[in-house]
Amino acid sequence: MRIPASRCFYRHFQPLPLSLCGSLVLQKSTIVPIPKKNKITCLNDWRPVALTPIFSKCFERLVRDYICSVLPVSLDPLQFAYRSNRSTDDAIAFTLHTALSHLENKNTYVRMLFVDYSSAFNTIVPATLVAKLQTLGLNRSLCSWILDFLTGRSQVVRMGKNTSSPLTLNTGAPQGCVLSPLLYSLYTHDCTATHSSNVIIKFADDTTVIGLITDNDETAYREEVSTLTKWCQDNHLSLNIDKTKELVVDFRRQSREHTPITIDKTPVERVSSFKFLGVNISEDLTWSTHTDAVLKKAHQRLFFLRRLRKFGMSPSILRSFYTCTIESILTGCITAWFGNSTAGNRKALKRVVRTASHIVGGELPSLQDIYTRRCIRKSRRIISDSSHPSHRLLSLLPSGRRLRSIRSRTSRLRDSFFPQAIRLMNSLN
Repeated sequence: MRIPASRCFYRHFQPLPLSLCGSLVLQKSTIVPIPKKNKITCLNDWRPVALTPIFSKCFERLVRDYICSVLPVSLDPLQFAYRSNRSTDDAIAFTLHTALSHLENKNTYVRMLFVDYSSAFNTIVPATLVAKLQTLGLNRSLCSWILDFLTGRSQVVRMGKNTSSPLTLNTGAPQGCVLSPLLYSLYTHDCTATHSSNVIIKFADDTTVIGLITDNDETAYREEVSTLTKWCQDNHLSLNIDKTKELVVDFRRQSREHTPITIDKTPVERVSSFKFLGVNISEDLTWSTHTDAVLKKAHQRLFFLRRLRKFGMSPSILRSFYTCTIESILTGCITAWFGNSTAGNRKALKRVVRTASHIVGGELPSLQDIYTRRCIRKSRRIISDSSHPSHRLLSLLPSGRRLRSIRSRTSRLRDSFFPQAIRLMNSLN
C-alpha cells in the first residue's frame, strides 16, 4: 500500500531538528529582479523572484501538501487561490453572478473595489502568521518550523554577473518559494466581509470588495472599506491607493453622480474597465474591450504561425503551436465571458480560428465547442464539491435528474455562466 507523501512527512516531522531544516539549505535564496513593465522607471517596476535550491522546493511541497490536508473545511470559501477545484474562472464567474443577480432588483447598482497591496508577500509578519496558523489547528511543531523557516533568511541579489553581499531578513515570504502563496492566503483568511450586502473575493493577493447597493444606501459598503483598511493596518499590509481602482455598474435610466470612495482621505480612481484576473471587465458588463485585447494578442501570434509554415514545419507542429500560443489566449476563462459576448465579438474570434485553420491545413476546434465542453466539465466539478462557494447555485430538483433553473429578467444574467451551464447540463438528461 502506498503511503501519501504528506503522511510520510507528518510521521517523521516531529523528531526532525528544526535548525537542520531551516538554516542549512532551506533559508538560502538568490533574488533575481524580473521587470513588471517594458519600461522601467523606478524600483517598484521590478519583481523580486527568489531562486531556491531544488531540495528546498521538494521539502516545501511536502509541507504544503500536509498543510492543505489538515486545513478546516470552514476556511474562507471565497479564497479561490491554491485550493483544489478552484481557479480564476470560478472567481470571475462568482463575481459576475453576484453582481448580475443583484442588478435584477429595482433601484440597485454595484460598486467593485479592486484592491492592490504594496509588496504583499514581503510584508508578512511571521509571528502574526504563526498565531493565525495555530487558530486554524495546525500542529505546534509545524508552526515552529514555519516561524524558523521565515526568520533569519539569508539572501543575495543577482543582476547579470553582479551579486550583492548577503542580507538576513526576518519578515516576509519570498516570492518564488513553493510555500509562500499558501502562507499568504492563510495569513489573509480572516479578511472577510462584515456586512451581508458586501462580498470580499480573494485570489491570492488580488482582493475585490463588491458592494451591492440598494436605494442609494452606501453606508455598509463604505464601512466595509474602512474595516478593510483597519484590518490591513493591524496586519501590517500596505494598500497601494494609486493602483487600487473602482468600477461602478449602474444600469438605472436616471444617471446619478457617485461619490468617490476614499482610503486614508485619498480618493480612489474610478475606471470604465479593469483587468480582473486576466479578464477585462467593463462598467456596462459587455465584453468588447476584452475580446479586442484577445484579438490583438492572437493576431500577433498568427504572424509566427505563418512563419513556421513558411519554414516547412509539419502540420502536427503547427497545430501544437496554435493550441499552446493562440487557442490558449482565445479560450482564457472562456466560461466566464463567452456566453455574454455579442455576435460581432464571436464573429471576429471565429475569423481568427478560420485563419489559423487555413495556415495549419486542417480543421481546428471551434470556440463554441470548447465553451460548451468546459461549461459541462466545470459544472460537474462544482456539483461534486459541496464546499465550493457556487455549489448551491447548481442544485438538483426533487426528482434528482435535472438542475434547478435560475430565474432572470435580463439577458445579461440569462446568458452568464451559471444559467448557461444549467441549461447545458439539463440538455444532457
